[in-house]
Amino acid sequence: MSASDVIARYGAAMAAGDMDALRSTLSNHAVWHQPGENQLSGDHAGPDAILAHLGRFMELSGGTFALSIESVAEAGALVATTVHFTASRPDHADLDQHGVDVFRVDGDQIAEVWLISEDQAAEDRFWGTA
Repeated sequence: MSASDVIARYGAAMAAGDMDALRSTLSNHAVWHQPGENQLSGDHAGPDAILAHLGRFMELSGGTFALSIESVAEAGALVATTVHFTASRPDHADLDQHGVDVFRVDGDQIAEVWLISEDQAAEDRFWGTA
């Protein structure tokens, strides 16, 4: 299975909201690096922490958070995807951005994820502080 195939499984699980399938794409030692200066920022290690982190996106957005993968480029164990993501929150300007997600794949699972948003300051304002 190629690294791009692993990311395709991840994308399909995200789109379907299938947490069991999503968990199966994550290594037991996976680390998710969430950038910025907001309540979701920081490193999240292990499948349980990563799934809880992703659940916070849905919780804070009232279930409106959506992400689609637009393109995929692979270089060995690294995969870069261009993404489009949206979300709504009361009393906030809607979030509607593009970004780049970079994955490090180990075997048939994701070992590490880095995210880059086109406007991190706007994303920080949207998610806010705890």
